[in-house]
Amino acid sequence: MKTIQGFVLIDVDVAALNNAGSDSSSNLDNAVVTKKIRKNGREYPYVSGQAWRYWWRGALQEHFSWEMSPITRESKIAFTEAEPMKYPDDDVFGYMRAGKKEIEDPETGKTKKVNVTLTRVSPLKNSAFIGVAYNPIVQNWASMTRQEGDAVPFGIDEYCSVMKGMFSINKDMIGTFSDYNRSGFANINEIMKKNYLENGATVIDDPFAKNKDGEPLELVRLDDDTRLQRIKNTVSALKILTGGAKQSTNMADVTPKLIVLAQFKTGNHPFSHLAKEENGIAKFSIEALEEILADYKDQFEGKVCVGKRKGFMDDLDEKLQSLQREGRIVFGPVNKTIDNFVKEITLG
Repeated sequence: MKTIQGFVLIDVDVAALNNAGSDSSSNLDNAVVTKKIRKNGREYPYVSGQAWRYWWRGALQEHFSWEMSPITRESKIAFTEAEPMKYPDDDVFGYMRAGKKEIEDPETGKTKKVNVTLTRVSPLKNSAFIGVAYNPIVQNWASMTRQEGDAVPFGIDEYCSVMKGMFSINKDMIGTFSDYNRSGFANINEIMKKNYLENGATVIDDPFAKNKDGEPLELVRLDDDTRLQRIKNTVSALKILTGGAKQSTNMADVTPKLIVLAQFKTGNHPFSHLAKEENGIAKFSIEALEEILADYKDQFEGKVCVGKRKGFMDDLDEKLQSLQREGRIVFGPVNKTIDNFVKEITLG
């Protein structure tokens, strides 16, 4: 498995990026609570992985001209077209389209319902963003006063936080589809497979799945240019992420302030503990990074890239520059680091 592994720190002040509805514990009739989770007996703000993916899709649609897969709503479910050759977001973000179709049974001549469910595990996986250091979430009082009569008070949760998140892209999965009758593996059906092969896709052997005779099963793969472009767009979009609740009055920049990127020969994600809390302050651990560089040196494809925004954790600069001089990492500004990393991405 060839992967891209990434670690991100964002830094927000007086933010409320991902809210969780009404706050029943508040004395105010109108109060909104932010998403929070308990860890080590304390509450930390977090942004759901779903919200991060929503921002990510938006950046790809707006800045990379991705045609997004149309969404269909039926009763209590919603699903995309599940057409990953045409819609790159179906390819990269995965899908589940459940349903049944009536067909004529060639043996009996009667109609019967067959399962036409298509599912795809997302090649792009990401964590939630969660606060690194404890910094109490505060419910502040606000009011609507532009109307005649009494003010209308309401409460909003707000916080300042350095938040960490991780993501992984399975390069082998991008633009590669199976039609196996297994949950998560029925990416395409026979009609789609025929259409894809007629429009430039090719058949490859699945190295991990065999039939009852011990022969490799088939995968359908798009051309390498399309696959590589989708991967590069996905990583490049990190530079221009935007989103989050309360942006009108609590505008927050959600682009990375520090990012670590690496191409791996395996699916390991070793970067989860690069950030830690130290005396109530969020810190990036150079020691943890050095340990990872040593422990996983045989799994990296190319150099580990570290980008950092000036004005954020500037005390790291000297140590990161030292690691670069030793040839152990490539270090620079966030956007330049992402651009340089994208240029080096290969399918393997």
